[in-house]
Amino acid sequence: MIEPSRRLYLASRSPRRKALLDQIGVAYEIIGTDVEEIRGENEPAADYVVRVAAAKAEAARAVAPHPWPILAADTEVVLDNRILGKPPHRQAAVDMLMSLSGRTHRVLTAVVLLNERLDHRLSESTVRFKQLTVGECEAYCDNETPYDKAGGYGIQDSAAKFISRIEGSYSGIMGLPLFETAQLLAGYR
Repeated sequence: MIEPSRRLYLASRSPRRKALLDQIGVAYEIIGTDVEEIRGENEPAADYVVRVAAAKAEAARAVAPHPWPILAADTEVVLDNRILGKPPHRQAAVDMLMSLSGRTHRVLTAVVLLNERLDHRLSESTVRFKQLTVGECEAYCDNETPYDKAGGYGIQDSAAKFISRIEGSYSGIMGLPLFETAQLLAGYR
């Protein structure tokens, strides 16, 4: 694991990623990045999340004031090979949740560490939602903030009551798979 005196940059503004890094005691500074997140034609979803996470790390490297390693991640909800993204408004969030209703979807999170070279790990989880009503989806959107979350929900908030089963990484579904992150950081000395 990374020594507390060694620092790195986290190329993310996500409060969930910050909380997860805090959970495992990693010292970091935030560099927010903005990269284009457009899936290429016929690009596999797993390749897409790795590419976007790498682009975030490279964008952070371009503005980093110190030569510290850069950790970046990208999370996507995939349903029927379609990446759902983040809902831009309330109705889109309700529609996304209804599309997940009674179904199983994949959550892919790529985490990359850019130091002398770029290394990555990919976490794939499956999430099963119970059958939802429009009213449940609307109430969720009224009381939570689905607009900054892939698929329009957060496993760590009240959407947990919609989830009947997960297989994989809870922290990966949240946005930063801690097992894979620890593997990457263990190689950084």
